[in-house]
Amino acid sequence: MNVFMLYLVLLKASITSFSGLAAIPIIREALVIQAHVLSDAQLNEAVVISRSTPGPVAIYLVSIGYFVAGVGGAVAGWLAMITPALLVIPLIHFAGKKAENPKVKEVIKSIMIASAAMLFLDAIPLAQNAIFDVLTACIAFGSFVLLILDLIEVHWLMLAGVALTLGQYYWPLQNTLGL
Repeated sequence: MNVFMLYLVLLKASITSFSGLAAIPIIREALVIQAHVLSDAQLNEAVVISRSTPGPVAIYLVSIGYFVAGVGGAVAGWLAMITPALLVIPLIHFAGKKAENPKVKEVIKSIMIASAAMLFLDAIPLAQNAIFDVLTACIAFGSFVLLILDLIEVHWLMLAGVALTLGQYYWPLQNTLGL
């Protein structure tokens, strides 16, 4: 896949998902399923990299671009990430007063619901790739419950997951249980 086509795919995903994680289903469909230039594991890695570092949520587009086409792909991902922000300035100026229209609000709500549904449906195969043993399944389930109940902040969950995973790597559970 050439860099310009990669830019167009990532731009389409970025614009249609408001530059957030909701772009994952579009990216997965285009780059993993259709073009076969990215794997689910690489898509997971890109999201983990972006969520582990400071910066915009859509920074994973840069990692995806790099995985697909090297440095040129990373530049294409960065451009795809910033283009919607540059386009929204004249759009807000042009449509500022129309945003209060109830019909416009309903359209925006519908788009958000559709994005959430698409993200949930594509989370299933990504989770199957990321959850590979009992420890990661427990981390995923426990994190889900704690987040739904709003008992803990996300960064503490990420830190706990890293600590548990590193602890398992350096001190396997099998040694503790005598297996």
